[in-house]
Amino acid sequence: MTHAPLVLGIETSCDETGVGIVRGTTLLADAVASSVQEHARFGGVVPEVASRAHLEAMVPTVHRALDTAGVRLGDLDAVAVTAGPGLAGALLVGVAAAKAYALALGLPLYGVNHLASHVAVDVLEHGPLPEPAIALLVSGGHSSLLLVQDVTVTLQPLGATVDDAAGEAFDKVARLLGLGFPGGPAVDRLAREGDRTAIAFPRSMLREQSLDVSFSGLKTAVARWVEAQPGPIPVADVCASFQEAVVDVLTAKAVRACREQGVAHLLIGGGVAANSRLRALAQERCDAAGIVLRVPRPGLCTDNGAMVAALGSRLVAAGVG
Repeated sequence: MTHAPLVLGIETSCDETGVGIVRGTTLLADAVASSVQEHARFGGVVPEVASRAHLEAMVPTVHRALDTAGVRLGDLDAVAVTAGPGLAGALLVGVAAAKAYALALGLPLYGVNHLASHVAVDVLEHGPLPEPAIALLVSGGHSSLLLVQDVTVTLQPLGATVDDAAGEAFDKVARLLGLGFPGGPAVDRLAREGDRTAIAFPRSMLREQSLDVSFSGLKTAVARWVEAQPGPIPVADVCASFQEAVVDVLTAKAVRACREQGVAHLLIGGGVAANSRLRALAQERCDAAGIVLRVPRPGLCTDNGAMVAALGSRLVAAGVG
């Protein structure tokens, strides 16, 4: 292949139907159809609802991406799709669609890891990935610290959540405060009006040398504090103090992972990477430690097809069969 590969990426691991088109390292289209409003009345993602929404949105979203990119299906060189981790039924819809497109077009098909895609997407904004790097991936389903030697080969786990993921904790605290679903954006927005030192919520660092994280106890501490208040709840202060407890732990562990591994680059991805305080505190601590921080723009942090296409393009270029 003499030209940069043109890759279609499909992402259906949760409640976003994402279709991205990438040529080499250039993003041509990033079409997303979200079913978040269909889940809001349940206070969280319902797998069966998500699967049905993916089924209905898949073909229109692919066509929208093709129109945006100004290409045809016949122009594609490969198809990539999230094969896991994620909701089984939702993943099945995406994989079935990708198989159908690849078979009909006679193209190679790449089943990719969702977490690796969150790492690979940064190449679309900031250029070639520094390898090795430490990746902090935080979302509704994951809170992971990974050593990235080569994103096309493997990600070495260094630490992970032992209970609630960071995004899950945001959603549960938001529900407790009556802020709706998804909770992350609402908590972030209100936290800007609050005092992050107002309430001394706990930081669970687990064992001294562990890079694992835990947010279940923090979520419970917030609930107990709210229940104990005799008068109106200072919602903005609760949001700010809770958010600070989460990002304090995440950034402290990430910087320590960089130091322990002798790695000078930290990459943050996943939906919670869109959080303004996480981005600010990570930058502050990385600057102090001499670590280069890379965080994609918020639209590329949440689940999307562009990240899948970016990793697919890297796999094609690497000659992975």
